[in-house]
Amino acid sequence: MSLIFEKQITVTQAHIDGNNHVNNVQYVHWVAEIAGEHWDLVKHATAYPDDVWMLLDHHISYKKQVYHGDVITVRTYPKPPEGVRQPRKVEFYCNDQLVVDSETWWVLINKETQRIRRLENDWLEKL
Repeated sequence: MSLIFEKQITVTQAHIDGNNHVNNVQYVHWVAEIAGEHWDLVKHATAYPDDVWMLLDHHISYKKQVYHGDVITVRTYPKPPEGVRQPRKVEFYCNDQLVVDSETWWVLINKETQRIRRLENDWLEKL
């Protein structure tokens, strides 16, 4: 099973702001959306299929503008855990150029206890 997940998005008018490019808030939405989609694909191969991720921290760097009609490739993958925090990269490409680079930190929440679950350092290697 691949730890890299990709999808394509065609930019619509709904994604555009008053400056005629993709709204920065839209990228934040896409970051959370693709992380959730990736988890939905892999969670059944883990010991935590019923648990949920909670976003702790988010850093994003905007490198180039993207416009109505452009096709974006969104690529995400988890990085090695840092204690209870799970870093995740999300990269946005348009015409094979990196246009937005994001790194987020998540914690896994035990659905039953509502407490943070400490993951094994090698849990990603088991996927």
